[in-house]
Amino acid sequence: MSDLKPSEIVNALDTYIIGQHNAKRSVAIALRNRWRRQHVEPELRDEIAPKNIILIGPTGVGKTEIARRLSKMTDSPFTKVEASKFTEVGYVGRDVESMVRDLVEMTVSMLRNREQEAVQEKARQVAEERILDLLLPRGDDTAAREDEGLGGTVDVIRPKHEMSASTREKLRDMLRRGKLDERYVDLDIADRSMPMVEIFSNAGMEEMGINFKDMFNNIMPRNVKRRKVTVAEAIDMLTQEEAQNLVDLDKVTKLAVEKVEQSGIIFLDEIDKIAGKNGSQGPDVSREGVQRDLLPIVEGSTVTTKYGPVKTDHILFIAAGAFHTVKPSDLIPELQGRFPIRVELESLGQKEFVRILTEPRNALLLQYLALLRTEGVEVTFEQDAVEEIARYAEEVNEMTDNIGARRLHTIMECLLEDILFDAPDLEEKKIVIDRAYVADKLSVIKSDEDLSRYIL
Repeated sequence: MSDLKPSEIVNALDTYIIGQHNAKRSVAIALRNRWRRQHVEPELRDEIAPKNIILIGPTGVGKTEIARRLSKMTDSPFTKVEASKFTEVGYVGRDVESMVRDLVEMTVSMLRNREQEAVQEKARQVAEERILDLLLPRGDDTAAREDEGLGGTVDVIRPKHEMSASTREKLRDMLRRGKLDERYVDLDIADRSMPMVEIFSNAGMEEMGINFKDMFNNIMPRNVKRRKVTVAEAIDMLTQEEAQNLVDLDKVTKLAVEKVEQSGIIFLDEIDKIAGKNGSQGPDVSREGVQRDLLPIVEGSTVTTKYGPVKTDHILFIAAGAFHTVKPSDLIPELQGRFPIRVELESLGQKEFVRILTEPRNALLLQYLALLRTEGVEVTFEQDAVEEIARYAEEVNEMTDNIGARRLHTIMECLLEDILFDAPDLEEKKIVIDRAYVADKLSVIKSDEDLSRYIL
């Protein structure tokens, strides 16, 4: 659990996300409360529920990015789901509990990969021994025939590589120096492909108490394929195989479930799409049903997964939506009560767009400059050009649909299309982009509203 102070969390988010100070403060407090809960006396600890958050604002203002950066910063299990893809039980659609199963699956995979990386050195040593066995098979060596003393001769069996020990060490030295990388060996590889099986059920497959992958592994014989590969390929393949064998999956699973229960974050996007007006009928009939299905997950319940039961009592839920046609109060009262923190994010204008283009650690201009630098092209953006790009983004957002900072991506692609296409063949490798260049490229498209609607 991260012990970052709220101010440190906000400062860290500032390096990637421009503005939205109130939203950053809210998630920082929610995260710090998790740390505080870990230090409360045990009898009260389980009674403290997470303070879930609803982020309200148009698309492209940083709602998803805030949640994603928060999880990366604190190494918390994180998954993003669109609430609109869930439907009420009985309708065709995904079961709401699947988001918890997805989170557990991702966390198990992440921790397993980390454990495998931690044992890479040991796994490589084991793989090295297996490669040497292929190059110089183990077994007893038969020496040359020796006189028995009565005129006859017999085969003398010398134990445990008495003859090949030095040869093995020489091969090991050559292997480590890469001198054997191009030599071919025959390698037996387990075929991990599984037969495709589809089961249609309202309940998830894990809920039926069956782990089909393990079941097929036990029933069906282990299929082994022999392939001829280079030593370099073989040692990589064997290292991965041995790393998997060295990892304690039971320990990984237990740790993953605990991590999800104590520090998991689920980002529920488009929650406004399942908020219907009272008395709505027709296509909206299942919206309230989805909310009622979500309610026990957010309140705290136990979800059955193939890794065992997982409690959702202390998972942090961050919901987000534009709420153009509905408002948070259109959610059912019980669900509203489970999201006590409401934060409205500001729309982005020219001033914010200028900062987004230049300030963050992953600023959009820095990304394009790095891409073009791979072709040996050095592009320089003058300050007035950056301001002009930001002005065009704001105006097109006002003329058409407001998609926030995502508009900058479409404008930058349109602005740099010719340079990106011709970069490998350009003779002049230094390009300066000023206000006139931006106006020349974008003014025609922006002046035609129909054209800008489809291109920008």
